[in-house]
Amino acid sequence: MNSQIPLVDLRAGYEPLKDEIQQAWNDVLNEMRLFLGPNVQAFESEFAAYCGVEHAVGVSDGTNAVHLALRACGIGAGDEVITVSYTFIATTEAILLAGAKPIFVDIDPHTYTMDVSQIESCITPQTRAILPVHLYGQCADMDPILEIAKRYNLYVIEDACQAHGAEYKGKKAGSLGHAAAFSFYFTKNLGAYGEGGMLTTNDAELAKRVRMLRDHGSEKRYYHEYLGWNARLDELQAAVLRIKLPHLDRYNNQRRQNATLYDKALAKSGLVLPTEAPYNHHVYHLYVIQAPQRERLRQYLNDQGIGTGVHYPVPNHLQNSFKEFTKGRGSLPVTEAISEEVLSLPMYAELSREQIERVASAVRDFMHEFVST
Repeated sequence: MNSQIPLVDLRAGYEPLKDEIQQAWNDVLNEMRLFLGPNVQAFESEFAAYCGVEHAVGVSDGTNAVHLALRACGIGAGDEVITVSYTFIATTEAILLAGAKPIFVDIDPHTYTMDVSQIESCITPQTRAILPVHLYGQCADMDPILEIAKRYNLYVIEDACQAHGAEYKGKKAGSLGHAAAFSFYFTKNLGAYGEGGMLTTNDAELAKRVRMLRDHGSEKRYYHEYLGWNARLDELQAAVLRIKLPHLDRYNNQRRQNATLYDKALAKSGLVLPTEAPYNHHVYHLYVIQAPQRERLRQYLNDQGIGTGVHYPVPNHLQNSFKEFTKGRGSLPVTEAISEEVLSLPMYAELSREQIERVASAVRDFMHEFVST
């Protein structure tokens, strides 16, 4: 059998940085400054500069980055937040954890991001924020979102958990709304070796509130102004992220090159391939196709030693845990149709041309044998 091609190869990204990362961890452990230490503080400054914002606040994970952004904006019980169902469950979890209600709109069938034409009809007196998701490495169409938000005096919080280094009209994800949330889950374009997250903003007061909320609502230790959480970024993970951040643009460029190779190799396959909007700089956290016989194709590729993923098979509005907050099946037709066909192919910076051709060849063979006949 051919060697395996995983969906993500974490070891391939680790090996070139192994010595530097292990030395950084030794330094942290020798110093034993583990509570919001020098690496967390330095990484916050470095990531803020990378995103082109004034403030970045390290938190425990992407879910809490969204959650604390909502809380810091004063969003809570009785409020509504407009977002999409086609996202990882954490987006909706964060809204509910804040005590607010998610209001779902459908997605654009080409970019899979928020359909901005549906936003205004969902605004009510209870609406406090719009929460667009930058999905698969591509930004939502932010200008109309920001214009609507300004008109109705709403917050805009970017879920940028899959968009490290992505750009919208030349501006980095994380610098477009009132605040943005990032995840450093280990499979992300900028991933830790564990969990981690970041909130970015140009609002000094909002950043201050998040700093307090992540640390039990305190600014001075043992003096607690708010009900907060234990949601701090870990010093060991910050040390890893500091090492990897200077390589992020190179990683993203390699992902873009890999996506171009896939595009060319699959151009005549009959599949729906990713669309990069003209206003975006897509960083391909995932390379997602639409396949009419997804499960058969997935099994076929698995038999060839090729890893795949489905992001996401069940939209948030059809999850059992959220059913009391949604209108159920049929309410978001584009989301529902796409969720039945999407398939993520192997995508990481270190993916070789030969591996891409092997994946594409297997996909073409399947389409020829099982779909076109």
